[in-house]
Amino acid sequence: MGMISLFLSLGLLGVGALMGYGTARRFVRDRLRYVDAAHKPSIPLIVGVAAFLLALPVLNVISILPLVHLGGGAAIALGLSVGMGVKAGTRDIREGRYELKP
Repeated sequence: MGMISLFLSLGLLGVGALMGYGTARRFVRDRLRYVDAAHKPSIPLIVGVAAFLLALPVLNVISILPLVHLGGGAAIALGLSVGMGVKAGTRDIREGRYELKP
C-alpha cells in the first residue's frame, strides 16, 4: 500500500509541475506578448510565489484523500515550475521563438 501511494503522489506531482510550466510558458508567449510589465525580471518570482500560495491550501485539502499525500513540497514544485514557465515564455518572446496561431 505504501509504494502505490508514493508512486501515485510522485506521478501527480510530476504531471502538475509539467502542466504548470507548459501553461505558464504558453500563456506568457501567446497572451502577454505585448504587455511590457509581464517581461520584467522580477515577475517570474512574483508569479511563482503566488502560485505556491494558491496551491498550498488546495493541495492540503487533496491530501485528505487516501493514497494521495501531497503537501508543501508539491506546492513548492508547482510554484517553481510556474515561475520557470513564465521566465521561459519571456525568453521565447525576446528571442522570437513563437508562432502566431490563426
